[in-house]
Amino acid sequence: MGSTHTESNGTGDHGVAGVGRRDLIKRSAALGLISVPTMSFLSACASSGGSDNGDKAKEGKKTAKNPLGVNDTAQMEFVLFDGGFGKEYAEDAVKIYEQNYPKVDVKFSATQKIQSTLQPRFNQGTPPDLIDNSGAEQMDMGVLVGKKQLADLTPLLDAPSYDDPNKKVRDTLRPGIVEMGQFDGDPVWILYYAYTVYGVWYSQKALDSLDEQYPETWDQMLAVCEKAKKKGMAGWTYAGKYPYYLPFSLYPMIGKVGGVEVLDAIDNLEPNAWKHPAVKACFDAYYELYKKGYILKGTPGLDHIQSQTAWAQGKALFIPNGSWVENESAKVIPKDFDLAVSAPTGIDSSDKLPFGTIWASGGEPFIVPAKAKNTAGGMEQLRIMLSEASSKNFTSKVKSLTAYNGGTDGITLTPGLKSGVAALDKAGENVVNPRLQDWYVQLQKEKIGVACLGEMMAGRLTPAETIKKIQGFADEAAKDTSIKHYKHQ
Repeated sequence: MGSTHTESNGTGDHGVAGVGRRDLIKRSAALGLISVPTMSFLSACASSGGSDNGDKAKEGKKTAKNPLGVNDTAQMEFVLFDGGFGKEYAEDAVKIYEQNYPKVDVKFSATQKIQSTLQPRFNQGTPPDLIDNSGAEQMDMGVLVGKKQLADLTPLLDAPSYDDPNKKVRDTLRPGIVEMGQFDGDPVWILYYAYTVYGVWYSQKALDSLDEQYPETWDQMLAVCEKAKKKGMAGWTYAGKYPYYLPFSLYPMIGKVGGVEVLDAIDNLEPNAWKHPAVKACFDAYYELYKKGYILKGTPGLDHIQSQTAWAQGKALFIPNGSWVENESAKVIPKDFDLAVSAPTGIDSSDKLPFGTIWASGGEPFIVPAKAKNTAGGMEQLRIMLSEASSKNFTSKVKSLTAYNGGTDGITLTPGLKSGVAALDKAGENVVNPRLQDWYVQLQKEKIGVACLGEMMAGRLTPAETIKKIQGFADEAAKDTSIKHYKHQ
């Protein structure tokens, strides 16, 4: 996130109302300041018929080189979120589009004000052809899908990939990318371009200094934290002001202990989903970190930057985070830190899934509006971006993986990126992708995160009280007819 404070290395304006990149994908801003425009967008979309866009670009001739039938003279407009990933990777991909369609005028722009810039254009029925819908002013995905504002990206996914005509685009993507873009049924509304590895981040050098391996069971975790404490180092810290970071390691731990079906039941807002024994076991484990004094003093008052800085300075061993932390904390992480990430520690050998089970999923949500003039052009630009060359370009420039399953050969990977790739290799099929933070932003951040997990880790709620409170919030959300509900298919 670097100086622009962007999640997944790529959003911005975290300072505005304490939301921000963190919020990556997904998360239309749920905190006070930002919820007002979100509501106005919701009502505007609900009421807007917009123009019917009779001036849509005529379809071009479909060929092996132009499988989507792009009109080779029609303008293509691309609006990028201007965050921590920067603009260069997108500008480079635009140049390829222009080389392939030399008569086309590509209109490219970047802004941090996605919603305020583009909401009026959605209302008028004149949106751009491709949008990176990210940042603190991200438009609410659930609303866009619910109001039929987005084009189904299935034609892109079923088109031949840019590098290999015998492979469909969908067959070149990392696990979970297609599913993340779905809300109900088969249509795919969003293509998440970046790929984030969530987990427990640490300094391998610090762990080595304790003469310890990364702990695979909770008893081992407590022993490592005790050793660290004796050397004057806290076991853990986290973004106390934004405790919805805790799930980056806590949710995959629940999935490891109880199986993916426990996470699915939670996402589906099923009755008593939070009362599953796996949830209790994991909450009890995390609460033990507080009870035994293994959390860095003052953590509940720290924001994401302050907690990451304290951790980089060696004041705490572990921090739950996403792979954007390498770029975001680059200025404070020492050169010999040897940054590493691991899948969450489990309880013991009775866990349903093996050690290595990790949460990894897409970030940087790209959308093609249904009323765009040149939907084929918007999809073709994405097809170019999902080539091996464009993926490598992104990874080498911003220290993040892309949705393209590969693109790291021949690149010198930074320590965190290298560790993230190794963690994905270790996980194999055991990659989980909780959807709560995509589907129910306010429930996940304000209620589960701030009002419950934050209170528990500060010692103000017991695990039993926390579970009861969260289940109550989940039940309220399930009964709330004003919000669209989603379920795993």
